[in-house]
Amino acid sequence: MLMREDLELREEQTLAGYGMRSRESRGRTYPEDEHPYRTAYQRDRDRIIHTTAFRRLEYKTQVFVYSEGDHYRNRLTHSVEVSQIGRTLARSLGGNEDLVEAICLAHDLGHAPFGHVGEDALNELMKVHGGYNHQRQTYRILTELERRYPEHPGLNLTYEVLEGVVKHDTDYDETEATDYCPEERGTLECQLSNLADEIAYNTSDLDDGLRSGILEPKDVVQLALAQRVLASMGERADADLGQAMMRHRFIRRLVGIEVLAAIQGTEQALQAAGVVTLADLRNLPHNVAGYTTELGEENRELKRYLFGNFYRHYRVVRMATKAERTLTALFRAYIEEPQQLPPDTLRSADQHPEGLHRVVCDYIAGMTDRFAVLEHKRLYDPEERV
Repeated sequence: MLMREDLELREEQTLAGYGMRSRESRGRTYPEDEHPYRTAYQRDRDRIIHTTAFRRLEYKTQVFVYSEGDHYRNRLTHSVEVSQIGRTLARSLGGNEDLVEAICLAHDLGHAPFGHVGEDALNELMKVHGGYNHQRQTYRILTELERRYPEHPGLNLTYEVLEGVVKHDTDYDETEATDYCPEERGTLECQLSNLADEIAYNTSDLDDGLRSGILEPKDVVQLALAQRVLASMGERADADLGQAMMRHRFIRRLVGIEVLAAIQGTEQALQAAGVVTLADLRNLPHNVAGYTTELGEENRELKRYLFGNFYRHYRVVRMATKAERTLTALFRAYIEEPQQLPPDTLRSADQHPEGLHRVVCDYIAGMTDRFAVLEHKRLYDPEERV
């Protein structure tokens, strides 16, 4: 039977010198006894999975609203994909898989319904009341909004998991690490979580874009990265990615190439910087997790293509515009007549230091897409039962 001490010893024997050992954690805000058979980061991962916010991710938009079909990614499936890729990266590079997994599973908890357009809508509505940012909201969920223990608010996660959340810095995130030594680099596990997120959304958005028919297969195969993937498969440069089996093979190989390039690029950066210990890594002026130079360039081309041809496609814009109208209408309805809020939510507004606007924002941000749509009907459709 393996107890926590045995697992900690295994970490000591198997992690690289710069890997974050759970028994060397900077601890929790509220001291508590260690678990008998789980490490600190395993415990954090389990706490995240059991939150209400995590379950709600199933009906929160990645790119496609849930009503568009059952086969597209949502925030929950995206988080699972990020976790799987993150664990692979950590295992290959001597990082702590459990820490990476916890960060990856938590990183999107603060997303509003309807994806980034929902975030933009709430941020505009809250611009004179502190704004809204999904990354800060994730932190608030983990430290304040989830109520699971009578002794304290939040989940009481370890410093390193919370640090991984606040230092999550992909193209779609804004870091605010004031209380987490912003002058320090995040752990390798933190950095690998960022990279895993990018790999997951680039590859899955390409997959969903092809599946939906929004992206033209003949255009996708013109990308340098697509040509690399097809060549590695032994396929023609003009292979038809519109065929389901070809698309499955293509995306599977693409993920593999991305992950390998991330492992190689990060290993090269670690060696070039002379990183041996965690202290070496934290003292660097830059992150080390990244792709090889060649694949980095090809990924930037892929991002530009997705932005211009997928995220700005008229079907996606229509979904986004409807979502923005829905959230704006909900927000104004609650602010103009707070008695429409559930009693517990309304009572909390009287005690909240930021007042009614923040409570309404929190309430809407916690909604799933389908709940927001149903609530809009309840508030605005006279024939809908309330």
